[in-house]
Amino acid sequence: MLPIVQTKLELQASAESAWPSASRKPMWVGWIALLVLPAAAFAVRSRLAPWSFMWAISLATFFGCKWQTWWARRRISRQPLGRTLGYLFAWPGMEAETFFDLTRCVTRPKWNELMWALTKMGCGCALLWGAVRRIPGNNILAGWIGMIGMILILHFGLFHLLSLAWRSFGVNARAIMQSPLSAMSLSDFWGRRWNLGFRQLTHEFVFQPMRSRVGAMPALLLSFLVSGIIHDLVISVPAGGGYGLPTLYFVLQACGLLFERSSLGKTLGLGLGAQGRIFAMACAGCPAVILFHPAFVLRVILPFLNVIGAR
Repeated sequence: MLPIVQTKLELQASAESAWPSASRKPMWVGWIALLVLPAAAFAVRSRLAPWSFMWAISLATFFGCKWQTWWARRRISRQPLGRTLGYLFAWPGMEAETFFDLTRCVTRPKWNELMWALTKMGCGCALLWGAVRRIPGNNILAGWIGMIGMILILHFGLFHLLSLAWRSFGVNARAIMQSPLSAMSLSDFWGRRWNLGFRQLTHEFVFQPMRSRVGAMPALLLSFLVSGIIHDLVISVPAGGGYGLPTLYFVLQACGLLFERSSLGKTLGLGLGAQGRIFAMACAGCPAVILFHPAFVLRVILPFLNVIGAR
């Protein structure tokens, strides 16, 4: 074990010495893609259907953020081109520092993980191309079932498979969904289990820089506010309606976290046990109807379901 660790350390050191540190790189370069790509999506908006523009602005924002996380990581080193391209285009996570760490030992995936990922994808396909067809008419229920199917296929299925693939090659790529239904509190849900890629993004570029300036509580509120604005961009703008509702959803999540951590919340036991789990699922789940509001479901999701043959 020791020679292997030493070899990895030597590789990391040699790579870092061959590439300038992040502090010597102009930080503005990291924001270029996040400005240019969404602007390009808006430039062609008039030529796209609402569902097409939704995917265009989502992917533009995603890849802009990916570039920023890669550029801004503190220990930039010259990596093999394949791993760099893999991080930018074949991995949904935003933890560049971890992804490129040559010194960390990675637990190889097991067969039961593979079967679980495939099962989630299968359930998503059954909902998307099976259950949706059984809902008469173009209504919100059909759209919601279709959205749940897509989330199971992508976030819980495909992204889990990508994690297994990278880990099988020794890359520390933790799945971005970590059993969110097992969350014991709202803090646990948003901090450790749901979409860790997006969580890493807001934590690194919003919460941490602002905490030292304004304190933890305002930084937390600002992080959720930024999350809401981004979701408004990719949900309400393509739908042409429901503006502010996704932002309201994330503001409610921040308020729920603050209440959970308050003296009353601690007295009620909202941070652990059955009470914590019920509170987390109620806070995160019930207001989801304003996150994915009717305008988005009817004008974006249902037409997309028709395009992919789910209706």
